[in-house]
Amino acid sequence: MKRLILCVLTVFIATVGFEVGAEGKNVQLTSLDWPPYTSESLPNQGASAALAKEAFAAMGYTLEVKFYPWKRAVALAKNDPAYDGYFPEYYAKELEEDFILSEPMGSGPLGFAQRKDHQIDWSTLPDLAKYRIGVVSGYVNTAEFDDMVANQKLNASEAGDDVKNLMKLVSDRIDLAVVDKNVMNYLLSTEASLKSAAGKIEFNPTLLEDKKLYICFKKGPRGEELAKVFSEGLKKIDIDKIMQGYF
Repeated sequence: MKRLILCVLTVFIATVGFEVGAEGKNVQLTSLDWPPYTSESLPNQGASAALAKEAFAAMGYTLEVKFYPWKRAVALAKNDPAYDGYFPEYYAKELEEDFILSEPMGSGPLGFAQRKDHQIDWSTLPDLAKYRIGVVSGYVNTAEFDDMVANQKLNASEAGDDVKNLMKLVSDRIDLAVVDKNVMNYLLSTEASLKSAAGKIEFNPTLLEDKKLYICFKKGPRGEELAKVFSEGLKKIDIDKIMQGYF
């Protein structure tokens, strides 16, 4: 009887250990619909999602991505224990209060969309003080730009997402729309509400910044572990090859 009980306990402990280990290697992240980087409708859920999945897979982990509006995606990653973090994100110092940022997972050209019939020449941000600029609510842009907006040194108004921001540009409610160039090009070629605007909008040649993209892992021992795992996984995959498949 003792031998039978010992055998049952051994099997139980082994089973529990396997389940805990398996659960520990399943990563749950939130994201937004931000094609071609992240989107439920794209193969492997977009370029950044595909890259993250391959990096984790190279280390024996699986990644599941849940899509939400941006502000909710960030809030869930911060407050809901079901999620390990969110992505893709630009660096901002204040993020380090709640998250551990991964190694960079590629980059994207951040700048302005403008109307072709209203081209704007600028070299420093103060040059833009006289223009109406559209931003997406909750997005991190650059430290200098966001600081100038916060201190009302730039005339900025918010939109709920990139599509709405570009629509404001088309309808002459703003002069410039802050946007990633790849996102702009993708939306102009695929979004029904913007197809008529494709010949009217272009990307301003002066970049705000070529922004590195990160995963924000929730602060804590698991977040630290996942950041290390992801960093090692990145070394095992071809980042440029994955990203080029979407651009």
